[in-house]
Amino acid sequence: MSDRSVVVDGTSLTPADVERVAREGATVSVPESARQRVRASRERIVDIVDSGQAVYGVNTGFGELVQERIPDDEIEALQHNLVRSHAAGTGRDLERPEIRAMLVTRLNALVAGYSGVRECVVDLLVGMLNNGVHPVVKAKGSLGASGDLAPLAHLALVVIGEGEALVDGDRLAGDEALARVGLEPLDLRPKEGLALINGTQLTVAIGALVVRDAERAMRMADVAGAMTTEATMSTTASAHASIQRVRPHQGQATSAANIRRLTRDSEIVESHRNCDRVQDAYSIRCLPQVHGAVRDAIRHLRSAIETELNSATDNPLVFPADEADERASGTDRAAVLSGGNFHGQPLALRLDYVTSALANLASIAERRVDRLLNPNVQEPHLPPFLTTDSGLESGYMIAQYTAADLVSTIQTQGRPSTDSVPVSGNQEDHVSMSAQSAHVASDAVDRTIRVVGIELACAAQALDFIDDRVPGVGTRAAHRTIRDHVPHLETDRPIHRDIETMADLIRSDELLAAIERNLDDGVA
Repeated sequence: MSDRSVVVDGTSLTPADVERVAREGATVSVPESARQRVRASRERIVDIVDSGQAVYGVNTGFGELVQERIPDDEIEALQHNLVRSHAAGTGRDLERPEIRAMLVTRLNALVAGYSGVRECVVDLLVGMLNNGVHPVVKAKGSLGASGDLAPLAHLALVVIGEGEALVDGDRLAGDEALARVGLEPLDLRPKEGLALINGTQLTVAIGALVVRDAERAMRMADVAGAMTTEATMSTTASAHASIQRVRPHQGQATSAANIRRLTRDSEIVESHRNCDRVQDAYSIRCLPQVHGAVRDAIRHLRSAIETELNSATDNPLVFPADEADERASGTDRAAVLSGGNFHGQPLALRLDYVTSALANLASIAERRVDRLLNPNVQEPHLPPFLTTDSGLESGYMIAQYTAADLVSTIQTQGRPSTDSVPVSGNQEDHVSMSAQSAHVASDAVDRTIRVVGIELACAAQALDFIDDRVPGVGTRAAHRTIRDHVPHLETDRPIHRDIETMADLIRSDELLAAIERNLDDGVA
């Protein structure tokens, strides 16, 4: 468990914060400034309920049933029925990190102060996170508008003491799970059920983790590419700053600079600086351009995720009366505006963009793996498939098969944001499919990390065959760290362990940390 609490204030949550809560088990706290906003927002909802006006989500039905007015004595039952009826998910159970990411992102959206929930709702979500109560949430069922309804409803069931949750590895009924850690379920008041389930928190939760992992894959792809550049006796001239300056895409310049940093003081590069080879294959020569384009795509997604993490995404939203115009329903002190902040399109499009980008990153890495292994294209100093007794031994031959499988799967996955299936009696006639985009991107980044791990393992093996020349400062540190975990392939062994170990080294940031201890300016 992380030793530092994450402050959830509705305005400053980052992908790194989400990861700390989700994967490291960090606790959370809500500052008084955010609590004041929550209390003020709740007071506005109370004013509206007391006024008797018909307000969507407060005293009306939902979706196609929006015209149905709910009697005052059934308003609270409406909120419970909403949560129960919308818990219609299916498929696998979300993993613990995904659930914790959903909880912290939903909490952050509520404390922005536009949802109208009571402070006790906030406190219960904080208690669930800090005491390890993890609702059982089905992965499938969201269309990304009106938000991630079904998954969030499964989460909200535990808030009212229903559904199921995991506590210390035990799967318990919702009320039993809360009781296990000294918490009590809530009776939902007007607007609270809708506030809990209407929003993009499955999409943005998974998206935040995708950003973190995609950035890891990106940095380590630069490292792998630098190692392969050395091992294949290729030139780093294509990473020269002058080339990047006359085509100044930010990502391209960053990846090129990484190659220069990583190979600094490389005796291998220096040994063939004036050789007869004019140009290298595209997978090496065009590394800055391809990797750089992927970097730009990931940065584009990060921007959307950072905005979404600190947005109010449910509907309707509750404002002070002086912040709304005459089209809002409400009272002299409060105004309610219905809109579409739950629509996941801003995330869906960029998630699909990143999936396409990752397909290219994995593809170019796989092509470099082939150049390390393939006796028809590899350099004379490298033995076929990087084994000294080829024929009797297969070496890393089948690692390339695995990389090809992973790449092909990413390339053939759909781009969900291009689809839309009208629902709710055609009231909700255009949806984003953002949750599907998030799941696809999450799968894509996992596969990409494994492909990059394969290249790192093969490049380290190839560098072992260059005994008399020292790699660059960064690539040398990478090689040394890989060898601390994956031994040289002397004779054939099951190499699935090598692949998994390399993927773990990427995900844990251990390899990056080892490299950066040797590079003053790090790996961007």
